[in-house]
Amino acid sequence: MFRVGYGYDSHRFAPERKLILCGVLFPQEKGLLGHSDADVAVHAVIDAILGAAAMGDIGSHFPDTDEKYKGANSLELLSSVVDEIALAGWSVGNVDLTVICEQPKIRGRVDEMRHNLSRVLCVGMGDVSVKGKTNEKLDDIGAGLGIQAHAAVLLKRK
Repeated sequence: MFRVGYGYDSHRFAPERKLILCGVLFPQEKGLLGHSDADVAVHAVIDAILGAAAMGDIGSHFPDTDEKYKGANSLELLSSVVDEIALAGWSVGNVDLTVICEQPKIRGRVDEMRHNLSRVLCVGMGDVSVKGKTNEKLDDIGAGLGIQAHAAVLLKRK
């Protein structure tokens, strides 16, 4: 049995924050605003996994009103979601992730991002796709005000 999930997230840039995407630190003047480390890419993957497993969304598992998640490492949150779906009899088959931003250009760091995701998801790097796109200067993302991420995930019954 297979299930497909789709996840989306977006965060605005903010001063005095680190920019982390799939656990990779990007040297930028501004990072992303959020309660955790604001790793928008991992958040989209988490939502896709939880959606495929019909287990809610990231906010129901890691509410931004809970201080224990303040500054949390999103890869650790993802790891706990992978453990949770495993208990329900699911494993990740593959992930397709698109990160939309004007800056930074992620192409040179994609393999690091894929490696981090594949390690936490317990899949091979060939099962993880990470793509960077711009928004061609359209809307707030195109104006460089933040980053969006979209993820599709295939879960398979163990």
